[in-house]
Amino acid sequence: MNKEADFLKTISLCLSDNTYLGNDCAYIDKYKIAISKDILIEDVHFSTSYMTPSEIARKALVVNISDILASGAVPEYVLIGLSGKLNSEFIEEFYKSINNVAKKYNIKIIGGDLTKSDKIVVSITILGNYENKRISSRYNAKNGYITAVIGEFGSSARGLLDLKEGKNNYFTEFHKNPILYPDLSEKISKNTEFDYAMMDSSDGLLDCLNQISEKSNVKIEIEFDKIPSKINDKNLILNGGEDYSLVVCMDKRDFIKFPELIQIGLCSKGTGVYIDNIKTEFEGYKHFE
Repeated sequence: MNKEADFLKTISLCLSDNTYLGNDCAYIDKYKIAISKDILIEDVHFSTSYMTPSEIARKALVVNISDILASGAVPEYVLIGLSGKLNSEFIEEFYKSINNVAKKYNIKIIGGDLTKSDKIVVSITILGNYENKRISSRYNAKNGYITAVIGEFGSSARGLLDLKEGKNNYFTEFHKNPILYPDLSEKISKNTEFDYAMMDSSDGLLDCLNQISEKSNVKIEIEFDKIPSKINDKNLILNGGEDYSLVVCMDKRDFIKFPELIQIGLCSKGTGVYIDNIKTEFEGYKHFE
């Protein structure tokens, strides 16, 4: 178990009520609200050597929107905490970019906080609505479900490596400006007849598959050649992360409703993730190493 998973287990055991934990979003069913929170830290998640204040802001908000979309909810409201050695120029460029992203996804900025720190830290809390929608959960995959994806895998990780080498290409742009799928996620939440599991590949494809396998207690069998990718590095494709593509396990009767999805495998009885019939352990991004 990696340190993050170990810490999460400790936190869960410390809480008198941990029923809201276990997915990327907490679901408040009384109000049909999905809530997610992320923190991005300079020199951990990004570097000012290759990202401008505008690019930092855009990515910070987009990756939070992605969590809400992967839940099946529609993002509506955002609170933003920002700290660092801030100045007026940084604030203006940062929040103009935030505003542009918010307008694109019809989101309202409703508050936040500013403070001083040695590193730039962006903390975002985002709220979405899932009224009249079937919400996703990592616990929902079942024997016989199709495993499918939309997007591409490995491009963001390739872009990060290229950015560190001073390159500027398709992959570096992909890393800085993730592609989301709001129309498809809403279509899935409105038109599925059966429960489904859906995640974004923020920590890698294999992480998604492993999380769903563990929580749903199913074996997930994948054909590697069916995974959409523009690179040839198997490790980056499986473990690279930050692609924010969607990974879905759903009933066959629902799968046929969504031609956008690409089938890469199946869920079956058992446990673990198997790539081309070989059990494959998660080796993706470890937040505390």
